[in-house]
Amino acid sequence: MEQEPKTILIVDDDPEIRRLVGDFLGREGFEVELAQDGWEMDRALERATPDLVILDLMLPGEDGLSICRRLRAKQSVPILLLTAKGDETDRVVGLEIGADDYVVKPFGPRELLARVRALLRRASVQQIRLASRRYAFDRFVADLDARQLYTEEGDLVALTSAEFELLACFVLRPRRVLSREQILDWIHGRSADPLDRTVDILVSRLRKKLSGFSPGRNLINTVRNGGYLMTIPVRQVT
Repeated sequence: MEQEPKTILIVDDDPEIRRLVGDFLGREGFEVELAQDGWEMDRALERATPDLVILDLMLPGEDGLSICRRLRAKQSVPILLLTAKGDETDRVVGLEIGADDYVVKPFGPRELLARVRALLRRASVQQIRLASRRYAFDRFVADLDARQLYTEEGDLVALTSAEFELLACFVLRPRRVLSREQILDWIHGRSADPLDRTVDILVSRLRKKLSGFSPGRNLINTVRNGGYLMTIPVRQVT
């Protein structure tokens, strides 16, 4: 089946650059949206989310760095910066606040095309990884999106919301010692009180439910003065 063309949003105040880059990418099979500033970019984003944004740093009004920071706070779309030759500091700042790559002006169209395709490939691989958030361990499969735990035979293991959050904490960090403070912060977003036994109680409950389907297996170890450790390997499954 033929794939739909990727959409690229070009944000640049220079009409000649917008036209040249837009025409070139259009000939390469991309759908192109054009914007001359942050306001027009926002209007374009209201219509649809592009697959990639090409963003000039030197824009009138709201500059490219501010737009990049704002865009990254709301979107995971890849961002390719267009920068002037002497803007090394801005390039570094741009990458630090969430841009994925940059091209220095003046640039050749083939270089731009190579960067665009590389970012789209990387984003595609990441989407595939994120699309499957199912993890297998011992004789269980945890579906993090559906928030359900099954045995290999398909039996549902009934977990409370807190127990599942704890399980996800271990599944995403197998064979790593997790302190009580880390676990409590991850599952409840708060700091641990020295007398707080929430984590210990949850671990005990989770162990009991897992052992009911996998008797004789110690899947979560207590580490003296350290915390807890999932002892077995975890693999992502489709």
